[in-house]
Amino acid sequence: MEEEQIMEEKITHENIRKFVMSFYAKIIKDDIVGPFFIAKLGDDMQSEHWQTHLETIVGFWTSLAFGKPKYEGNLFLPHTQLGELKRETFEQWLKLFAQTLDAVYVAPIAEKFKERSVIIAGNFMRNLKID
Repeated sequence: MEEEQIMEEKITHENIRKFVMSFYAKIIKDDIVGPFFIAKLGDDMQSEHWQTHLETIVGFWTSLAFGKPKYEGNLFLPHTQLGELKRETFEQWLKLFAQTLDAVYVAPIAEKFKERSVIIAGNFMRNLKID
């Protein structure tokens, strides 16, 4: 018997954290995107490097969701140091991001985050000169 999933109907810091943790649990297992993160952070999401990264990402999405300056830093810079990112890498990242959103949030909230993620990925690809 499958457990019924409760979809989040509003955005909170707690469910952003839940979303981020679930998303990166998928990322680390993914054959396309995972190797980039494993090369940079290792394969143990409980490590200090991973925990720092996850807190940064929670802060970033919290800032976007609430318009409050919780994220400080250069979002783009770390991505210039990841190696050879391709369009396929970003497309897979977006696919996993959307799947995780759909598993955590009701459709209207998920769509808002998806729209933002597509814009961010597009900006990254432009800045990294990925066709």
